[in-house]
Amino acid sequence: MKNDTVQAIPGPKPPNTKFVQFWKDYGWAYLFILAPVLLFLVFTLYPVFSAFLMSFQKYNVMQSKWIGLDNYSYMITDNVFWKSIKNTVIFTIGTVPVNIAITFILAFFIFQMKNSWQTFFKASLYLPAVASGVTISLVWLAIFDPTASGLMNRVIGMFGLDPVVWLGQSNKALFSLMLMSYLGAHGSGIILYLAAMGGIPKSLYEAADIDHASGWAKFSKITWPLLKPTTLYLAVTGVITSFQVFISVYLMTSGGPNFATTTIAYLIYESAFVFYDFGLASAQSFVLAGLIILVSVIQFKYFSSDIEY
Repeated sequence: MKNDTVQAIPGPKPPNTKFVQFWKDYGWAYLFILAPVLLFLVFTLYPVFSAFLMSFQKYNVMQSKWIGLDNYSYMITDNVFWKSIKNTVIFTIGTVPVNIAITFILAFFIFQMKNSWQTFFKASLYLPAVASGVTISLVWLAIFDPTASGLMNRVIGMFGLDPVVWLGQSNKALFSLMLMSYLGAHGSGIILYLAAMGGIPKSLYEAADIDHASGWAKFSKITWPLLKPTTLYLAVTGVITSFQVFISVYLMTSGGPNFATTTIAYLIYESAFVFYDFGLASAQSFVLAGLIILVSVIQFKYFSSDIEY
């Protein structure tokens, strides 16, 4: 007996309705973020990966040769490299805490003023952040002029002191760059502190007044604890910026005298664009990146433990 059962011919599969609906809902969003993702992959991730491979090579303009860990082992025995690490750490320790303290004090006093005066001082103090680092360095280069006509030497001359070669002496050059940092670059931090102070509920101070709390008690128990997240942010970004200090060193001292102001960022520049040893420069760059990551993790771990978000 013949089998009269007719087998259905399989037709085309129906479209995946879930995918179609997902594309209708989010397709344009993914298309919009595709451009920045591609830019990140091409101009950030790929160069970083290439530099990582380059750090294991003897790489110059004409040729490259795989040498393994030789670039890293050379750094360990290089006195200039350790000198640059020391200068960078001294510059960071000497500038970041002082700059945060100066920024906070300025913001605290500005916050007590009327709104019109607050606007004036915020705009005035933020102005150096708008100017380029090259412009600021050239201005300070004139201020540190070693002759008696230099502004710094004029100031100390009022007290009967002889002119000082600020950028030409090993024991003064790095401090001169730190002094330059103390007297500027506070504008963005002041604005952040003022915004954070404005966000503190006034009811806390009113309750403290009812309890007859002193000004110091209100500062130590209310103001400062609620400003710790802002302080942590300024500390982390300040350390990152200080570890990468370059423009002022390049324009004002060129790492001298006697490597007294050679920072690791300037050493990377010299290795790459003066001696054309791009492999060594890449290795130094990854050491710098590792130091920044390590210090940032330590800051977040030990200084944000008592901060509630």
